[in-house]
Amino acid sequence: MDHELTEEFTGIDSIFVRRRNVLMLRGHFPGIYTDHYLHLMQHGLKYPRALDETLKELLAMLTLHLTARPWAETIAWTVNLRAPRVNFFSTGSSMEESVVGRCFTEDVRESDRNIFYSQTVVSGEEPRMSSIEIDGTDALAWIEALYARSEQRPCRAFRLPDETYTLIAAQPDFDGEWLEDLDMHDVMEIERTEETKVLETRRFRFRCGCTLDRILPALGAWRDNPEKLFEGSERIQIQCPRCAAKYVVTRDMI
Repeated sequence: MDHELTEEFTGIDSIFVRRRNVLMLRGHFPGIYTDHYLHLMQHGLKYPRALDETLKELLAMLTLHLTARPWAETIAWTVNLRAPRVNFFSTGSSMEESVVGRCFTEDVRESDRNIFYSQTVVSGEEPRMSSIEIDGTDALAWIEALYARSEQRPCRAFRLPDETYTLIAAQPDFDGEWLEDLDMHDVMEIERTEETKVLETRRFRFRCGCTLDRILPALGAWRDNPEKLFEGSERIQIQCPRCAAKYVVTRDMI
């Protein structure tokens, strides 16, 4: 049974907090999460609950981060954990108005550390890469570490009720003591207690855009040796590396 994605857009507000000199990114994520689950059902996928929750929060953080960055950037995050041994992948683009991600739980390379990799791509430029060592399994803590070490500025990330998340990123001459002391209640009251201005609203949906025609060229290396790929079978199943969507490939396609 096919489960059609709703492709409901999620609006992300970019709000400048005057006097504190911070940028507040805020989004309400049920739409993206609904399409994430419809995608899993459509392709017969299921992640362990703890991994799924981490992936969802990584997608939320990436969406907020994209809104804090220039429009032209495509950003991909890969997180390699040693315990549990799993890779999380997420990527998104403001220009394409989409985010997508998946978990890798099989054939994951063993590592002696937890590493967060970030790649930023702008058309016509060399990709920018960074990596940091991280602790634990909290996606919000990972993003705070990424900002402190790679972005060279602090940020605070918050879970709010009803699948709402907020990222507050420091700008030049920010109020460091105020940012450090923030708690969830403070964040929920910022627009009442502080002078704020909405700078823009971007929108995102959970969408990969993969098709079998786009994935087949990656199998071109096996054209002269299909037996190594098919191992005696007439057809095989492959997965999209970005979203884990499943596709059946037959010998005549290669």
